[in-house]
Amino acid sequence: MRRRHPRPKRAASEPEWVGMRFVPHRPHRQIAYAAGCLAVAAVSITVALLVTPMQPVSLAGQNLRVGAAAPSFSLSGPGELDLFGQRLPTKIAFAGPVRPRLELTQLTLGAQLGSFFAQRHDGAQQAIGRALAAGWTRYFLWEIGFTAGCALFLSGALAGWARLGWRGTVVLVAAGLVLTEAINVGGIMFTAYTAPGRLRQVRSLTALAGRSELPPVPRATGRTDPGTTTVVLGDSTAAGLGNPPPAHPTRLDQACGRSADTYAADLAAINTWQVENLACSGATIRAGLLGSQPLGGVTAPPQLAVARKAIHASIVIVRVGADDLHWSALLRLCVVTTTCDSKASVAYFQQRLAAFTVSYYQLLKQLATLPSHPVVLINLYYNPFDPSQHCLDKVGLTPAKERSLGRLLSALNSVLAAGARASAMTPVTPDFTGHALCDPEPYVQGLHASAPFHPNPAGQLAIALADQHALTTYHR
Repeated sequence: MRRRHPRPKRAASEPEWVGMRFVPHRPHRQIAYAAGCLAVAAVSITVALLVTPMQPVSLAGQNLRVGAAAPSFSLSGPGELDLFGQRLPTKIAFAGPVRPRLELTQLTLGAQLGSFFAQRHDGAQQAIGRALAAGWTRYFLWEIGFTAGCALFLSGALAGWARLGWRGTVVLVAAGLVLTEAINVGGIMFTAYTAPGRLRQVRSLTALAGRSELPPVPRATGRTDPGTTTVVLGDSTAAGLGNPPPAHPTRLDQACGRSADTYAADLAAINTWQVENLACSGATIRAGLLGSQPLGGVTAPPQLAVARKAIHASIVIVRVGADDLHWSALLRLCVVTTTCDSKASVAYFQQRLAAFTVSYYQLLKQLATLPSHPVVLINLYYNPFDPSQHCLDKVGLTPAKERSLGRLLSALNSVLAAGARASAMTPVTPDFTGHALCDPEPYVQGLHASAPFHPNPAGQLAIALADQHALTTYHR
């Protein structure tokens, strides 16, 4: 018989093969299981942050969602604010690699809109910060649950791959779960020391997002104007575009399209006021009211800077918004498309409206600093359409399209009115009902006029009477 030689004994630390699996001995096995548990923790936390749903939060009538931004390698920094698809860093910095993310996809136009943008310190504004902190806490409670589920699944899979018995499986799964949640909750606690407290300090969207870079309002230069009692700021509607020009227009009057038939002139005639009309066609908040406005061969100075020189002005009337929203382009697009309320056009309008809203509240803050502390009227936009008429069908503006455009104008007016009320100013709504473009006695210029859809002299007088009524009703 062949004599068998005994196998040489293996050291306890040497690995062995069981079937087709390579199994390390105890010291190496423990290191491998520890590394596996760390991998389970990393994967579970990452997956949980990706799949945990953002939590809805209602803030001053607006619906936001609160969650976590993608983990960062830095130990502190800003959170993330998703405004209408545009991701911005928050003005507030947070500790920890995981920081809040807030998402706002559309504006809810209502009476509470003003408090959503305006920074104040009353009880309602404090509720905004509390709601954000509660949403952040609620999000992480869900995240802890998702992390635990992932850890249990992955630890069980690891135990199955290692072909452990039930006792070994229980030990490995328990170790994986405890280690994962220790790392996860430890990281959350590191973040939680600052995040809820700092979110509770938020009083408005502007405070959270910061301010966009608008041109600083230059100081008034030249001599002051003690005689002017009323100042009109604004765009082509306030300038009277399309109506007869002044008797002796300056180059700036001509470049701005200013007219002798404006509500500024009507108010001056009705009340024997000295009114200065600074409005200019095409004016926006950035280029016109707060900043200078290039007009070809001439540049209009910032309207607000000129208004500051009227040191005794008791009334300021503002009309702005259409050019910020590119209203003329939206109108032309509406004419050539089959519908004016497609998802793409509405999304574009919402984005423009959101950008305008932030700038508008900065303008309101500047208006509140005028040296004479005047009464400020914010003129809203009239509706030039009458959907019951059909005279615009031939140019592509059907009654259905006119109703869609009317809804967009209402959205703009809601922002204007909410901001005025939040800033202790007075919104004024001119009523053109029965006097739209197709009506027998229109208040707006026709399609073949030099400035279609703009107020004609009768429309300018209607706006002046609305302003006069607001002044006598609310500011006697």
